[in-house]
Amino acid sequence: MSWVTRNLWDHNAFYHRLLLRRIPASATRVLDVGCGAGVFASKVAARGGRVDAIDRSEVMIAQARRTVPVNVTCILGDILTEPLPAGSYDAIVSVTALHHLPLPQVLPILDRALRPGGVLVAIALPKFDPVRDIPVELAAFLAQRVGTLTFAALRTIGRGSWYARESTHDEMPVLLDPPLTTHQVREQATALLSGARVRRLLFWRYLLVWNKPD
Repeated sequence: MSWVTRNLWDHNAFYHRLLLRRIPASATRVLDVGCGAGVFASKVAARGGRVDAIDRSEVMIAQARRTVPVNVTCILGDILTEPLPAGSYDAIVSVTALHHLPLPQVLPILDRALRPGGVLVAIALPKFDPVRDIPVELAAFLAQRVGTLTFAALRTIGRGSWYARESTHDEMPVLLDPPLTTHQVREQATALLSGARVRRLLFWRYLLVWNKPD
């Protein structure tokens, strides 16, 4: 295994702060869709309030239950079929799960679960779009290598974890070929959720943000 491979870093963790900034400070109940091992749910719970963390992977939910704080409820279930309390969540978040799900089915479900005035914020993986993505792909290629060197050096001198991959990283289900480009996600999301905003992020992710009208 090469030095670079050993020191690859977690792009999901890199975007956690971006998501946290979009969760209202007043949020008292949050839903984490596709919670994985519960890392992000734990960060949300540290701000106070209650977090419901749902994932359809038994392995991931078992890992999450071992680590999350007491104000996180871990739910083994499929977001497409799990009964959710209508209009109950101040915020719904998701880290690299939406590309596993059909947007025409899952976005109306999240709409119903979100209270008026609440926010939906998610990052997920887009399909490569050869027409639109070449510039950002080149930038990401270079930035990835700079990040690998910089973050590994900072970890080596004891300056923090700097997006090191969690021990459960390789156990997470991964969809290698996401079905939708960022442009297609934007088209579907704005058709289903009026005012939704979708933009491509640097490190092979897109960001979806929707504020539900009061």
